[in-house]
Amino acid sequence: MYVHAYAPFGLEGIIIRVEADIRRGIPGIDISGLADGAVREARERVRAAIRNGGFSFPQDRILVNLAPAGIRKDGPELDLPIAIAILAAAGHIPPPEGLMVLGELELSGNLRPVRGVVAATAAGLAHGLKGFIVPLENQAEAEVLAPDCSAAVASLGEAIQALKHWYQCGTFLDLSAVPAPIAPKKSSSADTPTTTSVGTVGDFADVYGQDRYKRALEIAAAGGHNLLVFGPPGGGKTLLARRIPSIMPPLLPQEALEIRRLYSLAGRFEAGFLQGGANLAPPFRSPHHGASLEGLLGGGKTVRPGEISLAHFGVLFMDEAPEFRLSILKALREPLEDGVITIARAEGSVQLPAEFQLVLAANPCPCGRLGQITGDGGSLCFCSDDEIHRHWQRLGSALLDRIELRVPVLPAPQNWVGELTASLPQVSKNNSTSVALRVLRAVAIQRERFQGLSCRRNARMSPSLVEKFCRLSLDTAQILESEIAHRGLSNRALQGVLKVARTIADLEGRSDIHADDVAEALSFRCAGEDPYDVLSLASQSSVSGIPRR
Repeated sequence: MYVHAYAPFGLEGIIIRVEADIRRGIPGIDISGLADGAVREARERVRAAIRNGGFSFPQDRILVNLAPAGIRKDGPELDLPIAIAILAAAGHIPPPEGLMVLGELELSGNLRPVRGVVAATAAGLAHGLKGFIVPLENQAEAEVLAPDCSAAVASLGEAIQALKHWYQCGTFLDLSAVPAPIAPKKSSSADTPTTTSVGTVGDFADVYGQDRYKRALEIAAAGGHNLLVFGPPGGGKTLLARRIPSIMPPLLPQEALEIRRLYSLAGRFEAGFLQGGANLAPPFRSPHHGASLEGLLGGGKTVRPGEISLAHFGVLFMDEAPEFRLSILKALREPLEDGVITIARAEGSVQLPAEFQLVLAANPCPCGRLGQITGDGGSLCFCSDDEIHRHWQRLGSALLDRIELRVPVLPAPQNWVGELTASLPQVSKNNSTSVALRVLRAVAIQRERFQGLSCRRNARMSPSLVEKFCRLSLDTAQILESEIAHRGLSNRALQGVLKVARTIADLEGRSDIHADDVAEALSFRCAGEDPYDVLSLASQSSVSGIPRR
């Protein structure tokens, strides 16, 4: 007697066949098939759950086999399948043919939620399974792909009732008769992506000034480009970065499904994540700079997605970027380039998607005051040149070379009082709604351009696609070559400038890239090559004479 189950492993996971055999002998349960700790401990949980659920436990020797036997299994999601297989082998319930069963058992017989239900239903449907029995709290996950052939149950007894109804009628009980799911423990907005609106994440118009920074965010959101913003505290670096979700376009259905699978595998799935429907917003992740390498990249004994995978098709915002561990900053380079993260384990390598957009915010020096001035025009920063350069060396040239947009900001926007007064009677042209419309039009152009290709956004174009879609006039190409040679930029930097110029043209609704587009892209790319850029920006303001230490 057997029942199908599922074990999370990477994005796809593995379908497990749980077999049970009852024979005469000393009462007990033996489990074969490379069962790890949580699965071995299921013996006592299953025994207690069956008895407390009102069923008699077989007083014979029970052998449970988990196939395929060569793959290690770990996790509580096999509790309910083991119990169902034992009861079916004992003749208490009909054979669960064509079904997948998932759930962790409490000693009382009640069920606890498990992770990976979205991926499990996808794998089960591909395997030809006809129905799914899952814990009540996983109901929303099961209904993503199997709304008409899944039963969400709260206990072992309800699972058996659903199984009997399936055996007799070929369908599950009417789910409307099942009590509403228990609300899962709420997590912060940084833990679970939800449908966002301007009212929930703030509006660009809330921040006065910083028009260049807002322009960079618009370009980044439209083309999926990476962004570095640096400057003294109080300039709005974090404030504006956290408003990126208000201008990003909603995910496509296939993108939303992939995000749901990742969050389900990470065990961070909430029913509220489904409420966005077709308007599901891209995820926005903002890990603390004390996060571990495993927490950022993913891993663990049973591989779980990390922050970079949870930011898939969305934004990974790293505030105080130089404060992150060097190992983390270095490890970001390959996922930024490839869009996937490969995690090697003894059982094999696991690839998780990680096509995220990186946004870094940093102070310009260790004390953070570089660019701030006193009333008499003196600098508040007393960091030495060596200290400033060591501060920037933590990011590393290899990571910085992958950042297409760099924006220095001052601690206070210029003429903000006048802007406030002037904007009171009217809506600012830089509010999130108007910016989001321009971004949406640019993204629509890219989706049409890359239809049928693996590339989604301008930032992900391969060199061959750059050559195809980023054609320049002879004069513009000569100017660009001269600037690249003068500034000593790498070939990757050249590709980045062309991609950003393509995005700027898309925002303007033009098929051709103009010289102005290239010039603007160069101005964003070449900022940040010198940590004193924030000082040169300050020198252009009404206050001059800031000393360069």
